[in-house]
Amino acid sequence: MTKTVIRGTQKYLGVNGLIIFIAVMNMFIPLSIDLYLPSLPTMGEYFKVSSSIVNLTLVCFFFFFAVGIFIFGPFSDKYGRKPILIIGILIYTIASGLCAVSTSIYQLIAFRIIQALGAGSIIVVSMALIKDCFSGETRDTILAVVQGMSVIAPMVAPIVGAIILKFGNWRDTFWVLMIIGILNLIAAILFEETLPEEERYEGTIKGSITRLLVVGRNPGFTSVLIIFSLYMAPYMAYISVSSYVYVKYFHLSAQIYSYFFAANSFFAMLGPVVYLKIACKTTVKKFSNVCFLLTLLSGISLITAGTYSPWLFLISFLPFTLIEGAIRPLSTSILLEQQKKDTGSASSLINAVGTIFGSGGMLLGTLGWSNVVVGMGIILIGATFLALVGWIALGKSKIEVKGI
Repeated sequence: MTKTVIRGTQKYLGVNGLIIFIAVMNMFIPLSIDLYLPSLPTMGEYFKVSSSIVNLTLVCFFFFFAVGIFIFGPFSDKYGRKPILIIGILIYTIASGLCAVSTSIYQLIAFRIIQALGAGSIIVVSMALIKDCFSGETRDTILAVVQGMSVIAPMVAPIVGAIILKFGNWRDTFWVLMIIGILNLIAAILFEETLPEEERYEGTIKGSITRLLVVGRNPGFTSVLIIFSLYMAPYMAYISVSSYVYVKYFHLSAQIYSYFFAANSFFAMLGPVVYLKIACKTTVKKFSNVCFLLTLLSGISLITAGTYSPWLFLISFLPFTLIEGAIRPLSTSILLEQQKKDTGSASSLINAVGTIFGSGGMLLGTLGWSNVVVGMGIILIGATFLALVGWIALGKSKIEVKGI
């Protein structure tokens, strides 16, 4: 791994330990969602509620994850990364234990909301650390490495969740999340602050929140953010309905479903590798144009072929998964380049806007489609079309975007 660090010695973690720490923090969201996906079809029977109610444990988590991002990102610019990170991990860990002992679906939803707020702190600080510690091509590499490593979680989590379900029940998945939170808390205590006091925001708490507006008023930042955040809608729609597609629609077992989900996640892990190998040999515009074309073809393939078998559904969705994984480090690098300061606020907006679009995708995915696979295709084509229109409009506008 690269050893180019621009701030902080990290006496206990070291450079490689810091990179691993950031990568593990980026795994919290896929772990918090994907670990119990195999349990979703049976949780409705356990709590005696409809699947739409059960899905609120996903949708509410994702929405309040965005709320946590909005709150804690600016606070990390004011109070430093470490205290905000420790507070977030504590909230997440305690809430995970409360989820495990929930006695009703509504208790579980409430505790998932608290868990999501803590997760928001963890994710937003992890991205700010990349900007704090790395720069230039090194930062691009670290972004790709971290996001590539973070995809290991959604690849492995459903398999582990299916194994847990085989020998235990859905509660055990939250005990596992609590243990992961405890281990991460230990690493956070060993972590050394990367934002010096002289570089922190010195205004009021209200003023720190308004820094979000300052960053948001940067037209180059906001335009790129909205365009590429649209990719989160079909991706999270897939997350929310994949277990129903494979288990209910194609009549596969929870264990077999986990293998299909892992295969898709493997291609998401390849996305950052594609970005590192190809993006340096072409322009951002050409690379992005190819990405838009491939994702449109993926959506068309879902509608025309994805309904016939689980294999065709997987193959149809794989191009989008690969591109979404490649676009993420590319867009994040461009967005961070637009802001010289207010990194925590910028990180908040990057994660929160993507999360909001993802929440919308989850809601769209769980609508009463006559055919859920066709619905997925429509969501994918619609999101890509909107992103492409925005990309073309940005190219013809006078808005300056660094790095494009």
